[in-house]
Amino acid sequence: MTGVTPAQFAPLAIVSRGGVDESVHFGALVALESSGEIAFCVGDPEITIFPRSATKPFQALAMVRAGLSLPAEQLALVCASHSGQDIHQETARRILASVNLDESALMNTPGYCVHVPSAHESIRTGRGKTALQMDCSGKHAGMLATCVINGWSTNDYLNSDHPLQIAITETITEVTGALPVAISTDGCGAPAHMIELQRLARGMRALAVGDAGSEGREIFDAMERYPHMVAGDDRHATAIASAVSGLAVKDGAESIYVAAMSDGRAVALKLSDGSGRGIATVLLAALQRLGVDVSAVSSSVTEVVLGHGKPVGGVRAVNI
Repeated sequence: MTGVTPAQFAPLAIVSRGGVDESVHFGALVALESSGEIAFCVGDPEITIFPRSATKPFQALAMVRAGLSLPAEQLALVCASHSGQDIHQETARRILASVNLDESALMNTPGYCVHVPSAHESIRTGRGKTALQMDCSGKHAGMLATCVINGWSTNDYLNSDHPLQIAITETITEVTGALPVAISTDGCGAPAHMIELQRLARGMRALAVGDAGSEGREIFDAMERYPHMVAGDDRHATAIASAVSGLAVKDGAESIYVAAMSDGRAVALKLSDGSGRGIATVLLAALQRLGVDVSAVSSSVTEVVLGHGKPVGGVRAVNI
């Protein structure tokens, strides 16, 4: 197994400075019509990738099917790569408290908040890195709550052969239509599933249109209603999802995005370099080509190139 190869990628974004093209971001993208048919693609739509946190909605689906019942705002956090702001940390605590646990039960990798002011506050107060601040703590709180509800052990819930993780793998297989190509370990310590890019889009579409059952639609609705819980302040995912009615968006490490509209239109993309630059620009271009009105998206999403602290260029999507 070799994973991705350079030949599977094509140019998706170009960075300019002073009117001169400076860099090119290659990637792969697939967009689905509301019917589920491929509307267009760039690069290889069957490229196998680790979607990383973009699979969190599928993981949450497995938890809900296993009995996890939470208010929509808390369920959105279970799907989140949150920014670690006070509302995110407090919501994770509430999920844990619902099954008489606290943050000491979390086993995800400790980290600082993604939200820079919140991270600075933790450093100023000498708090240091914690599992609660880390952007995956909502997912892990949901995992622990699901384990308690089912009487499953909580001290090994990250093992791939744990009943929870077996249920998650089965759910990912169902909603994407294929067994994961491989399973490794994500940055937070949970299993990371490798799937085809087009199957990532199809899985998100299944949640949106009800093909994954009422539980899938519950996940989609929570993400669509509470995009700030899925990400946070100053995040492109929050700005895009907040501005487009009926849209749910999830980002993932290594330049991943998956998004779906309630009518079934969907996009999944990966930029080859994993830097993160360009993915918001490319996602917006893909949504617009699908006919989604993105005119209300904040200008804060526009990716600007700075020179001496001032805008001197930008990022534009290509081949879309």
